[in-house]
Amino acid sequence: MAILNVRIDARLIHGQVANLWTSYLDITRIMVVDEIAANNDIDKAGLRLACPAGVKLSVLTPEKAATNINEGRYDSQRVLLVTRNPQTIWQLLTLGVDLPEVNAGNMPKTEQTRQLRKTVHATDEDITVFKQIAAKGVRLTAQLVPNEEKIDLTTLL
Repeated sequence: MAILNVRIDARLIHGQVANLWTSYLDITRIMVVDEIAANNDIDKAGLRLACPAGVKLSVLTPEKAATNINEGRYDSQRVLLVTRNPQTIWQLLTLGVDLPEVNAGNMPKTEQTRQLRKTVHATDEDITVFKQIAAKGVRLTAQLVPNEEKIDLTTLL
């Protein structure tokens, strides 16, 4: 499986993902794994518009993404997997997807969150899920853009 980066970003596809990460990693497919977006035609249309020219796009539920990944459907591609939150990552792991590293790029500030890093804010539930993910042996990092230092997220929890 050629998943080159797994990113948590509440914005899904936007300038940093569409321009910086896809070119830095020479991505051929962005896989958005999000229950809401996968079931909303307007969200999917917006994601298609945001996806860079020449890069394929999949917008899938966690279940469909896990099936496709586990069946090797993207093995010949360079994939950037993007989710909105750590709960979706946990779903993928429990569905048998092997994800060696997950990068928290952008999780917005709300009244229920606390700041872990400049662009990473987490609820108590998010932190619990991050700890479950780490316990499965997944390396957790925080990095907004490719030229920024990659930080071990577990030290910030």
